[in-house]
Amino acid sequence: MASKVQIHVGNVPVGGGAPVALQSMTLTKTHDVPATTAQIAALASAGCEIVRVAVPKNEDAAALPLIVRLSPIPVIADIHFNASLALKAIDAGVAAVRINPGNIGGPDKVEQVVTAAKKAGIAMRIGANSGSLPKHLESLAQKDQAEALVVAALEEVELLEKLDYREFKISVKATHVPTMIRAYRMLASKVPYPLHLGVTEAGTEFAGGIKSAVGIGTLLADGIGDTLRVSLTADPVKEIEVAWEILKALGLRERGPVMIACPSCGRDNVGVESLALVVEERLRSYSEAVEVAVMGCAVNGPGEAGDADFGIAGGRDVGFIYAHGRVLKKVSSETLVDELFVEIDRWLADGMKRPKRLKMAKPAALAMAEASLIPLGDS
Repeated sequence: MASKVQIHVGNVPVGGGAPVALQSMTLTKTHDVPATTAQIAALASAGCEIVRVAVPKNEDAAALPLIVRLSPIPVIADIHFNASLALKAIDAGVAAVRINPGNIGGPDKVEQVVTAAKKAGIAMRIGANSGSLPKHLESLAQKDQAEALVVAALEEVELLEKLDYREFKISVKATHVPTMIRAYRMLASKVPYPLHLGVTEAGTEFAGGIKSAVGIGTLLADGIGDTLRVSLTADPVKEIEVAWEILKALGLRERGPVMIACPSCGRDNVGVESLALVVEERLRSYSEAVEVAVMGCAVNGPGEAGDADFGIAGGRDVGFIYAHGRVLKKVSSETLVDELFVEIDRWLADGMKRPKRLKMAKPAALAMAEASLIPLGDS
């Protein structure tokens, strides 16, 4: 199901087995160069690998050469309705243009843009959104919106292939998650080109993040998708944060720590929510891919902490620190978090050597009972 064709957006490979690339879009006025470049810098720091900027006016196109020069990541120009702006963006040195061949002014205008893109050696994104399907597909959309999205995308693919241009990725975004999933599955079975995933107009940070995780995550788990954008009504840095969590949850990419924490329940002896928040906040300063578990009782603590690089399981007065599946030490609850990070820092300084993982041979409660016999502060 993975795309066979690989393209390049600047120096970022997309498709053909390359790691799933993360994308976002600035919300500044593009002609405001200081604001736009500052937002691009913030996105890049958060882990964004490709950035798209809106180019609705000539003044935005005029700002592109400087933005491209200052940006640490490839810049895509987002163009609608105006082929001349796409040509100006290509001349400005963007890494790719996002156009909708159906609204750019007709086949002759599409050919002009494709010719310029081929000459410049840059990529293009095409595709359809549920909110902007061509009029001739409206009746089909009323019957099956997913099929209409795919038909619209395939019409664009056919047009570009006739122009002997194949350096493009495709999207078929919908705001309805099941429709989006079905559309991408249909499209993936019909084309070899890279697919750009997203739930369009997903919503605010909380609801939109959940919709995006469900839609994008389902497809990625199927092996579908080569690049993605989490579209939120929020600071675009939040889009990148959610996107990374989706990839990390599926084991597709690594970036920074992963924290496991048990849910709050009546067995909680230590206030696991407060403990987890303290650990999570301290982990923000780490860039290494370390997995840390925070557990609140003896039921799941040893087993789940044992699957992480490090873990802590709390008790009323004492806690236990785990490392790579074994109890490392027993410490007072007051020093539990500090001692955890002492051990993490020591492991990082020693080169992050992971021993062979041991599966828990004993029931968790029994393992915890044996661990409780360890003298305080001893390994």
